[in-house]
Amino acid sequence: MTDDTFHLTPHDVRAQEFQRTLRGVDPAQVENFKERVAEELDRVLRDRVRLEERMKGLHEQLRAYRERERALNDALVAAQQLRAEVQTQANREAELIVAEARQEGGRLVAAAEKEMRSTEVRTEAAAHLLRSYINTFRQILVRHQAELDSIEAYLEPERVITETESHEARTS
Repeated sequence: MTDDTFHLTPHDVRAQEFQRTLRGVDPAQVENFKERVAEELDRVLRDRVRLEERMKGLHEQLRAYRERERALNDALVAAQQLRAEVQTQANREAELIVAEARQEGGRLVAAAEKEMRSTEVRTEAAAHLLRSYINTFRQILVRHQAELDSIEAYLEPERVITETESHEARTS
């Protein structure tokens, strides 16, 4: 018999009967030995059952730990991928913001330069108008001065109206 087909239980040991012979063994010793073997088998089987239960629990715990490890690894990989995607997206957004800012800056500079040129043109036109006004006003003053000079030349120096005559002429 092999170990796989023959399983000895404590009950088998207790129930085992031996043939009696003339020169046989002491039945009390056999019974005592059978009882000790049965008790030892009982203890070994209880330990085995307890160890199998513990082993099942440990296998279940190991399986749970492996599942957790797999889940953590999956989560770590997903987090790394998400971090990479977020970094890539942030870089793209930053590049877009910088490009838009450069475009807006260029547009603002161009508008400011255009406004500056326009202001320069208006300033030059205003300066030209002021110079023209000054020249025209100077010409008017020169004409008025010439008229005053001609009026003074027309009037004879002897005929200067005094204040009294002037007053009389006005009242009459």
